[in-house]
This record gives sequence, C-alpha cells and structure tokens, in this order.
Amino acid sequence: MREYKVVVLGSGGVGKSALTVQFVTGTFIEKYDPTIEDFYRKEIEVDASPSVLEILDTAGTEQFASMRDLYIKNGQGFILVYSLVNQQSFQDIRPMRDQIIRVKRKFWTIFIKNIRYEKVPVILVGNKVDLESEREVSSNEGRALAEEWGCPFMETSAKTTEEQIHHSSSQQVPRQSSFFLWISYLNFFVMLITVA
Repeated sequence: MREYKVVVLGSGGVGKSALTVQFVTGTFIEKYDPTIEDFYRKEIEVDASPSVLEILDTAGTEQFASMRDLYIKNGQGFILVYSLVNQQSFQDIRPMRDQIIRVKRKFWTIFIKNIRYEKVPVILVGNKVDLESEREVSSNEGRALAEEWGCPFMETSAKTTEEQIHHSSSQQVPRQSSFFLWISYLNFFVMLITVA
C-alpha cells in the first residue's frame, strides 16, 4: 500500500486541526486546544489502488516554528491554511511557503537532483467561510496568491462543511459536502505528489 505524507501548516487558531479532524473523522472540534503536533492516517483510493494518507497537523505558534524544517523535509505535499477572518494569518502564509521552497530545494539538491523544487505540491486553503460577516481576506486575495504560486485554492469551513474551490481560471465550483471535496482534492493532491 502506497503512503503519502501531507503536512498542514498555518498560524495558530486558523483551524488546521479542525479541518484535519473533520476530514479524517467527520466531526467538528468545538473547543480550541493549541496543537503541538498530531498525526493522522486515512485510507484513500488513488488510481483504483488502496493508499494511506499520512497527515501531520503542525503547531501554529512561533515557539514551535523551528520544528517546521523537519516537518517540511519529510513532507511530500503541503496544505497551507489561513483564516478568512484574520489578515495576519494570510500574511503569515507567504513565509511558510518560502520556507517549504528553501527546505525542499536544499533537500532535493542533495538527494534528488532531477526534481524541480518549485513544483512542491501545495494547496492554499482559506478557512472559516462560515464567518463571512467578519471576513478580512477577500476571495480575490486568496485566488491571486494561489495563481502566483500555481497551486489550487479553496475556501472552506470545518464547522459547517461548506467549501468553494477556486480554479485558476476564476471559475467557482458550487458548494458541496466537505467529505466529497476533500477526497477529490486530496486524490488530485496525491497525483501531484506522485508526479513530483
């Protein structure tokens, strides 16, 4: 059975754990408990073959930022999460992606010289779409950043399981159930990892 390692990164309080637990178990975590590191496994199907998705839910606080290099080195793909109701969390995403590129370039330069580090599989996720009235980050800002990076972008809510995927062509897919979209997106994501 193939295994794929995905790392979830973002500032503290953006909903990384809530999204991960919602995807893995189908339940929403009401109480915020800052994560140091949690590890989840979920069986999925990739190209009609059973596979295991290993998801590392990381700490969002600065005191654990030094551990990120290790997480990044071992990850094959990355989900960068920010809160739609917190502009600073959106600003924090760019240095995290820069860190991914820096670590992966170093790692791949040493071990896998033929792989282009610029194509590290990343999904950009704006969380807390259920708090629309408190929004600080527009869909256009998220879409523009995703287009700059050449990665998929989606807005979601771990609480209400509503999501909206934004394609680089700026077309929007109607909101659907969280489970269906996460499975579809992660299968696509795993294909990106396999190609990389």
